[in-house]
Amino acid sequence: MSAVGESRQSRCPVCGGEGNLQISGLFDDRYGYPNTYDLFECRACHHEFLPTAFSEGELTELYSDYYPRHKFDPEGYRPHEPLPRWQGWWRGAKCNAFRWVPEGVSVLDIGCGYGQAMGYHRNRGCRVVGVELDENARIIAERQGFDIRIGAFHAGMCEGETFDYVTLEQVIEHLQSPQELMRDVAKILKVGGRVIVTTPNASSLWRRLFGRKWIHWHTPYHVQFFNSRSMSLLAASAGLEIERHLKVTTPEWLHYQWIHLATCPDPGEPSVFWAMRPKPEAVGRKLHLLSRLHRSGFNHLATRLVDGIGLGDNQIFILKKIA
Repeated sequence: MSAVGESRQSRCPVCGGEGNLQISGLFDDRYGYPNTYDLFECRACHHEFLPTAFSEGELTELYSDYYPRHKFDPEGYRPHEPLPRWQGWWRGAKCNAFRWVPEGVSVLDIGCGYGQAMGYHRNRGCRVVGVELDENARIIAERQGFDIRIGAFHAGMCEGETFDYVTLEQVIEHLQSPQELMRDVAKILKVGGRVIVTTPNASSLWRRLFGRKWIHWHTPYHVQFFNSRSMSLLAASAGLEIERHLKVTTPEWLHYQWIHLATCPDPGEPSVFWAMRPKPEAVGRKLHLLSRLHRSGFNHLATRLVDGIGLGDNQIFILKKIA
């Protein structure tokens, strides 16, 4: 009998190729969701994936009972703002999909959260629509006058509309069936329009250094790990092509990686850091030292250097609709 969410199939969800086992026994080392999972790599396109088969009920449990909802104070809402060029480079600001959208265009932000990027777009003369699963986004929509559509995205949400840009900010790695999403995105995108996808890079230097404790396995919430080949195949299936592929990473990710190494729990146990549990004194001292390291600029410099050689943790795909 299979464990919750486990699939015995190891076929690539992008090209259908046979998968080879890469890492066995990955587990939720943030929030303590039970069971272990195996990572496979496709022999044909080298896409890496967890062959999960969560039912709708299991996904509800996974994201409602384990994956924490971010606490957000509507009174403290602030849109994202443009950054000076040097500061933006040092902080890896272009790791975010919204930073690649020009002024004065129409934008669909899938997974818009509480609308900080929507405010950024609106302030730059864009027409912007958001899609968000979290019902709490309605509060911001009402207060800020945003058009946020609640639910899992499908093309019918935007029937008759077309957009110049669609953004997918750290979304696609969560999907069991990314083809369905990309095809629906293409339906509401203008010919010549662009999709901006940001997603972790499983070919990064940091993945190689940290192995099974790499922060972005984020099992079992992340189930797809794209490379240029697998993203190209996914894009082509929807009438899109890769226009640019870059690596830009925020230094905050490296800061969190060190914290993750210092606080990684046993299987089935939630992390004192990620799950915001009481921290033993020894852990508190480690976190204080890591905070000082981060403020020194070490993580910023290391991240910029590793991104510079194309091996950073975050990748950006700019996809163009060709037909």
